[in-house]
Amino acid sequence: MIPVVVVSIYLVIIAVIGSVAFRKTQANTEDFFLANRTVGSMVFFLSLFATNMTAFAILGSSGQAYRQGIGIYGLMASSSGLVIPLTIFFIGTRLWALGKRFGHQTQVSFFRDRWECSTIGTLIFILSVVMLVPYMIISIMGGGRVLTDISGGRVVYPLGCAVVALVVTANVFFGGMRGTVWVNIFQTLLFLLFGAVAVAVISHDLPGGFGDYVRKIASNPKTSYLLTRERMPERYFWSYTLIPLSSIMFPHMAIMCFAARKVTAFKRTVVLYPVAIMAIWLPCIFLGVLGTQLEPGLKNPDGILLHLLTDHAPVWLAGILGAGIISAVMGSDTHQVLAISTMFTKDVFAHYGGTTKYGEKGSVFFARGFILVVTVIAYLIALVTPESIFELAVRFAFSGFAAMAPVMIAALFWKRSTKHGALASTLWVATWLILTWYVQKASDGIAPKPGQPAAVIFSALGHLFERSTANVTVFGFLPVVPMVLGSAACMVLFSLLTPPPSRGTIEKYFPSRVNDAPESRASAPLH
Repeated sequence: MIPVVVVSIYLVIIAVIGSVAFRKTQANTEDFFLANRTVGSMVFFLSLFATNMTAFAILGSSGQAYRQGIGIYGLMASSSGLVIPLTIFFIGTRLWALGKRFGHQTQVSFFRDRWECSTIGTLIFILSVVMLVPYMIISIMGGGRVLTDISGGRVVYPLGCAVVALVVTANVFFGGMRGTVWVNIFQTLLFLLFGAVAVAVISHDLPGGFGDYVRKIASNPKTSYLLTRERMPERYFWSYTLIPLSSIMFPHMAIMCFAARKVTAFKRTVVLYPVAIMAIWLPCIFLGVLGTQLEPGLKNPDGILLHLLTDHAPVWLAGILGAGIISAVMGSDTHQVLAISTMFTKDVFAHYGGTTKYGEKGSVFFARGFILVVTVIAYLIALVTPESIFELAVRFAFSGFAAMAPVMIAALFWKRSTKHGALASTLWVATWLILTWYVQKASDGIAPKPGQPAAVIFSALGHLFERSTANVTVFGFLPVVPMVLGSAACMVLFSLLTPPPSRGTIEKYFPSRVNDAPESRASAPLH
């Protein structure tokens, strides 16, 4: 129980930070949701990185490396290290400028004003919530598995999930954005140190060290694929380059962009982000591959890191490292919960007259109530979800938000884009999410074993839909490819076929001339 005690101390520290933030929080939505847009450069980087590093990044990556090998790094981390900083630079900075100038706090409020639409904005809100809830589920599942595995089963999985959900909810409920970013400073530093320390400690405990086990893996024909891209078809591999487009479309990432104090905060983030990704993903993936030799035959590979820690690290250190893992889980979950609450309050409650009727204090009250409701829903679903954390994230959260990226890009950079193009893209994404879920369920019975060729799902359609061990593919590509390309095509086609927004709105977001006064230049959107 020593590791459990150490993790419990960590959770108490998180709760204390949240309570201190509560005493600083003002009773208005600008402060509760965005900390009055005063997040500084280093805190901005730590918080933005924490929002994107979930159980997927630590537990999911190591579990998938256990199944498929080190190619998982190229699959996700390499493309993420390039694409995510670029989206933060080109999209995040422009969102910041427009939010600063026009007071936007969410993507949906920006879309509504940019395209002069109301109902379409509500549809985008609904789809965003539906896609974000699986991401919340992943965080709760990851936290539950950490507490269960690190305690040797003494903390049962439902209780572990409940503890994580309770601490996260309390932190966001009382502290809002301020409590979230304060916690992220502590959490991000902790899990950035996790990987290097875990590799060093576990390798030191092994006879012959880490290198000796890698040589054994390479020399064994049955395991050599773990050090290659052998089990990753080319189309499957390159499909993942589109997944990082989802990062800036996640509501919690966009809301963090609105919260920055100055645009210079983005500069440090763009530079440090690829280095931070490498510091997290490389150790976790190498440990996942090593786990195939030390813990063969695991039914649930997402827990491989916890098995390695409990077997090859001192109990007190296993507790600290376990806290490092759970900090990554909770760092993102707090932002996800806050993002859903922000969207509900601003895009539904306030938009349909709630703030006018109940005031700012009433808005914060309703926001906190929604936090409780959505967390309970995510917790209950997490208890009955048997899927891999990695596959659940890629199939629904990442693919769906990546396919919404053309909507954001069009809103920011294309004058001629219209609300009907946004509606067509949104319906396209929603249709594909439903189709993917249906085809996945329909093909579970014919899923091939690892290393076997993909199975055709509907023979009448030829090789349109095939089933690999874990995923449905479309002509060999992951569904994210037709989702993104189709979304972009819908945006372009339906925008060209429908009338543009009013001249006033276009001039508002794409001014032909900007006043030369310093104040105007400071508040003008970035081009």
